[in-house]
Amino acid sequence: MGMRSETDMLVTRLRSGRRLLSLQGHVLVGALTVLVLFPFLATVERERRLVRWAARLLRIVGVHVTVKGQAPAARIGGALIVANHVSWLDIHLIHSLLPARFVAKSEVRGWPVIGWLADKAGGTLFLERARKTDAKRVNGAMADHLRAGECLALFPEGTTTDGSELLPFYSNLFQPAVTAQTPVWPALIRYRAGDGRYCQEAAWHDDSSLLDSLRRIVRQPAVFAEIEFLTPISSQGLHRRELAARAEQAIRGLLVADGHGSQPEIADHLPA
Repeated sequence: MGMRSETDMLVTRLRSGRRLLSLQGHVLVGALTVLVLFPFLATVERERRLVRWAARLLRIVGVHVTVKGQAPAARIGGALIVANHVSWLDIHLIHSLLPARFVAKSEVRGWPVIGWLADKAGGTLFLERARKTDAKRVNGAMADHLRAGECLALFPEGTTTDGSELLPFYSNLFQPAVTAQTPVWPALIRYRAGDGRYCQEAAWHDDSSLLDSLRRIVRQPAVFAEIEFLTPISSQGLHRRELAARAEQAIRGLLVADGHGSQPEIADHLPA
C-alpha cells in the first residue's frame, strides 16, 4: 500500500512538472506572437490564433472540454455571453470556442504576462471598480462593440464560487445589451472530476494565489470542463434588471437540476 502511494505521488509530480513546463513555453510563445506578429495580422487571423492558443492551453493543463447547446457566432449581429464564474480557466474555456471580448476588473491587467495578454490579444475591457463613474465608460464601449457585431462576455456574479452555487447577478453591465438591442446568451460552466463530481480543485474561490490554483489543477489526472449555452434572451423591450433576472434564472435552473442552487436575488451594483 505504501509503495503504491509513493508511486502515485511520483506520477503526480512528474505529470505536474511536465504540464507546468509546457505551459511556460506556451505562454512565452503566445507573448512573442502578440508582440511580434499581431501588429501585422488582420483581425480575423488574430482571433483565429487566440482561439487556437486558448484551446491548447486547456489541453496542456489537462482540461477536456465539452460543449452543450449552441454558442453565438463571432461577429454576426453582436451578442453578450453571461456565465457563472468558477475559475480563471473560464476565460480560456470561452476563448477556446470563439473570440469573445471580455469585461474584467482592472486588477487583472496587473497580472504578470496574463494581464498583458488579456489586454493586447483579447482586447479586454477593464473596469476600475473603485471609480463608480468608470461603469459609464465601460458600458459605452461595450455598446459600441456590440453594435459592431462583436461577441462580448462577462461574469455578472462579480466574483467566483466553487461552482455549486450561483450568486446574485449585478445588472449594471446588462445595460449595453439593452442599448445596442443585442441578445444575451446565458451559459453555465461546470468543472467535473473523472468520477462525475464537481471538481473543487478547478475552482478558484478562496484566497489562494493564481499559482496555487494552477498547481492544484495540474496535479489532477484530468479535469472535465462543461459549458452549456442556453437559449438566447432578446433584450428588446426589457429593462436591464429584467434581462439580468431572466439570465440568472435560466442558469440557476440548470444548477437546480444538478441538485444545487438557491433562490435568486438580483443586485444592482457594480461588480464586486
